[in-house]
Amino acid sequence: MKTGRDVVIAALLGAEEYGFATAPLIVSGCVMMRVCHLDTCPVGVATQNPVLRERFTGKPEFVVTFFEYLAEQVREILASLGFRSLQEAIGHVEVLDARKAIELWKTDGLDLTPLLAVPQSPYGNALTKTREQDHALDAALDNTLVQLCEGALLDAVPVKLELPVRNVNRTVGTMLGSLVTRRYGAAGLPDGTIDVTFRGSAGQSFGAFLPRGITLRLFGDANDYVGKGLSGGVIAVRPDERARFVAEQNVIAGNVIGYGATSGRLFLRGVVGERFGVRNSGATLVVEGVGDHGCEYMTGGTVVVLGRTGRNFAAGMSGGTAYVLDLRRGAVNGAALAAGELLLDPVEDADVAVLRDLLRRHHDETGSPLAAELLADEQAIRARFTRVLPVEFARMTVAMAKAEAEGLDPAAPGVWEHILEVSHG
Repeated sequence: MKTGRDVVIAALLGAEEYGFATAPLIVSGCVMMRVCHLDTCPVGVATQNPVLRERFTGKPEFVVTFFEYLAEQVREILASLGFRSLQEAIGHVEVLDARKAIELWKTDGLDLTPLLAVPQSPYGNALTKTREQDHALDAALDNTLVQLCEGALLDAVPVKLELPVRNVNRTVGTMLGSLVTRRYGAAGLPDGTIDVTFRGSAGQSFGAFLPRGITLRLFGDANDYVGKGLSGGVIAVRPDERARFVAEQNVIAGNVIGYGATSGRLFLRGVVGERFGVRNSGATLVVEGVGDHGCEYMTGGTVVVLGRTGRNFAAGMSGGTAYVLDLRRGAVNGAALAAGELLLDPVEDADVAVLRDLLRRHHDETGSPLAAELLADEQAIRARFTRVLPVEFARMTVAMAKAEAEGLDPAAPGVWEHILEVSHG
């Protein structure tokens, strides 16, 4: 939505809620440079750089004034249509006149009749919402988890559980995690305080936003969004013990695993779908194969792929480190390689130490034979793994290390310019 006219048209088409994104952003000072992911916003809207943030001139009053003008326009349009309120106008598509829209050469032949049809109902249904939607949260599996973990939630008493799970159980662990965060804050509980083992097929968003102190182990498989927004917890997914297939050659979970994760660890014994680790900013993720667009827009953390990757790997990746077994260069985002934005290097001694630690943890959590095989042959680790690292991230990491070695605080005034100078020196 940008104008009052947009709001009224949306209401007439049946909308009861309205989203405003770009317009208030522009009012706040955004100039639409489209470099939000590069940390170089020239007006200080989307950046962690303190020098650039000083350029931000937006004020809350600007947004308030924008909405006051927008509301005034909405009232004028509603009055011209004979409506006394926005609520009264909702769903009255019959007052929309589409003739001017479809008389343009671009829209010649466009038929809006289905969109503008007035629905006829013999039940006299209202055009607006008359009752709240029932999300069936009272039937969520997390209610059981909360009851069984009462000691841990109240007094941090360690608890271990084993429960079945079905694909109708979505966002398992999220309500439990919210109670941990509300009581113990961002620090959460000590690692492993709440340890739950599930058996079966988990629904979407298994372990979403899981905080530190909770470990979820799944024997079976899972749908999309495992570990979405992972925030310090531990998730391990492995096939059922009775499964006879080779795990590293079969799918264990769906798409968009670890999306937006900030911390914590995720171990998956098997292959997952597309967009693995997208926007990961600090979590450690280990998997045995991924689909297309892995590590897209990743800004931090560590990803280990013990298998093949689909196309377009590391597109828009600006931070963090990925280690890929037997990497195919053609699978990496071509534009980033052509622009010299990514380093594809053999692993060094420090990388080998990181990989050995993560392979050991992966084996401990999932029993992965592939991890065990690699742990038994350090030369294979050195020869078969490739480190994928954004160039600017590598340069900045070195510069910040040098600044800290000089006793400088990167957050102090003037130090950031020094870091930038060193990183480009």
